[in-house]
Amino acid sequence: MSDTTMATTRRREATRQKLLDAAAEVFAEVGLDAASVEAICERAGFTRGAFYSNFETKEELFLDLARRVAHERVAAVQERVAELEKEGSLNVSPDSALEIVQRVLDVPGDDRLGILLLNEIRIHALRDAQLATSYLAWDDELHRSVTQIVSDIERAKGLSLRVPAAEAARIMLTIWDSATVRGTMAGLDYDELCRRTNEDIARAATLLIEMH
Repeated sequence: MSDTTMATTRRREATRQKLLDAAAEVFAEVGLDAASVEAICERAGFTRGAFYSNFETKEELFLDLARRVAHERVAAVQERVAELEKEGSLNVSPDSALEIVQRVLDVPGDDRLGILLLNEIRIHALRDAQLATSYLAWDDELHRSVTQIVSDIERAKGLSLRVPAAEAARIMLTIWDSATVRGTMAGLDYDELCRRTNEDIARAATLLIEMH
């Protein structure tokens, strides 16, 4: 790849990231429906041409943004697992499953935008078959990532699950989704939202892990 091509690729990626960042801000202020392409472009400092050279539709942009938010969350959990294993902080007995999960989930980052974004896109996907296909593909990808995390913890700690890792991951994701939506509706601040959500998931983990 030539220097010119690499520079063009970097500029295109930078433009795309700025549009995503601007969309996140506009969405947080006015919601998905009211977040116009013009408003996003104005916030990012680009023209409509720059937008449509990176995204075909506003929905595609928001799906990409939702994917980024979710991937950041999964990456944070993966990094937390690696850190705790390196420190030896996960050297607890299987009976301490609650502690294991709580330690793993004790990661920084505010998910409020992601919660709002994912639910907005889910509502739109119910009415748009093309968006639904993209959403389901992304959801499958997220499920595979969480399944891998569950499998890694199960293997590293010598734990036995009552269900396959993929089913455990789906249960965890369902609980996370329900707890975060309810907490957001209730107006909980970030710390309390995380605390309640993590406790709900950790309790579920104690039911999914075989105790010896």
